[in-house]
Amino acid sequence: MKAFYTIGLLVLSNTFMTLAWYGHLNFKEMKWFQSLSLFSVVLISWGIALFEYCFQVPANRIGFRENGGPFSLVELKVIQEVITLVIFTIFTLLFFKNETFKMNHLIGFVFLILAVYFIFKK
Repeated sequence: MKAFYTIGLLVLSNTFMTLAWYGHLNFKEMKWFQSLSLFSVVLISWGIALFEYCFQVPANRIGFRENGGPFSLVELKVIQEVITLVIFTIFTLLFFKNETFKMNHLIGFVFLILAVYFIFKK
């Protein structure tokens, strides 16, 4: 059960992270956003990223083997990276219509899946 909580919290965390890191690139189309300074955009992104930490920290504490969770530190990191790339890809395809998913991206993801396999192989 802790594995599901960990992964669920990591999905939520990475959703906020992706929005904080890349969402502002798409907000430029909104009139109110165009007049903001870079400092204001940084503060908005930082505010969004706060929610990332609200999910990331509990996910790592719940999932870490030394806290009674099912995952080693390396396994937690690999899970987080794979979730990050999946969330980022979905976000990019939904909100940035000029970006495309190419064969080299698919090949890279296959290698990431292989990395997950080898990291978790006992």
